[in-house]
Amino acid sequence: MRIIAHYFSRQFVTIFVMLMLVLTGLAWMVQIMSMMKFLLNYGIEFGTFLGLTVLMVPFIVSIIMPFVTFIAVIFVYNKMIADNEITVMAASTLSPGQLARPALRFACVVAAIHFVLNIWIVPATQAHFYDTQWNLRYGLAHMKLQESAFTEMAPGLVVYVDRVAGHDLSQVMLSDMRDSTSEMTIFAEKGKLVTTGRGLSIVMSNGSLQMFGNIVTVGTFDTFDMDLNVADRAGGSGFRVRSIPTWQLITTVTGNDTAKQHKSVLSELATRLLGPVMNIILAAIAALIMLRTSLLRRRASFAPAAAVATMAAAMAGFMSASNMVTSLTGLGVLAVTQMIILGAILSALFKK
Repeated sequence: MRIIAHYFSRQFVTIFVMLMLVLTGLAWMVQIMSMMKFLLNYGIEFGTFLGLTVLMVPFIVSIIMPFVTFIAVIFVYNKMIADNEITVMAASTLSPGQLARPALRFACVVAAIHFVLNIWIVPATQAHFYDTQWNLRYGLAHMKLQESAFTEMAPGLVVYVDRVAGHDLSQVMLSDMRDSTSEMTIFAEKGKLVTTGRGLSIVMSNGSLQMFGNIVTVGTFDTFDMDLNVADRAGGSGFRVRSIPTWQLITTVTGNDTAKQHKSVLSELATRLLGPVMNIILAAIAALIMLRTSLLRRRASFAPAAAVATMAAAMAGFMSASNMVTSLTGLGVLAVTQMIILGAILSALFKK
């Protein structure tokens, strides 16, 4: 039995790794295409751009992992059934439950990896992704400044610089018409770009200011500090529940300001804590349908289609239920429901 289990495990791992690489690569390419604006609009280096997209890979893997587990199990069993290997093993007194054990052990290992991804790796990489994205959008906007050219930093905000040396600027002209009640034009001999909590600011020295509104103001200054991007790091990025550490979600689940955020936190907790269990459930579904139908006198050609339909129903049910969780009690009910469903599938699988 140990040789058979090793044979099954090798097949599962091979198919799983191949499928994971292919599907993750395809999803990553789609992510690259959707984020091309950072490469085109913000003038960042290609290596930095790829590093940003790589930060999405753990999240992509966590989403597709249950589906890849299911496909790997159903592919291996379907191939063995077609090659009559399952028939021979069943004839040698091996029950469907015994034949399913390698798939269940494999699914448990994948679920453990999935759990580690959901609890630690995905939140950390998502937090880094959003921070990097924010810095590229607001903190590195100075890379758009061109010498001896007018640059529109934002709608209504135009900057002209004679020379650019790193963060230091010379002969600066700034026209800010973002607020129609207080339009201003600034001239300065020197300027320096600095990154603040609100984005990119420019500190100008030795210049003059003209402000047009209800009252026309004209004056000179020694130093003048102005925000170029009014974007609050906390508020501008929105509520990024995926980037919040799991322990923080658990300890603050009752302390959110809005009902919408409270529901988002509970839904995210359901996905992180209970999502890995779907690897085992889907593997058990595939093993149950494929192995039980393989023992029929007439081989059931509909078995793979039935397994796929059942998988789709199970995943749709889990995703719908996780999105409808509104309390910790509901989260516990969903966990108990998962255990009941898994127990029923295993009972049918190991029934003699």
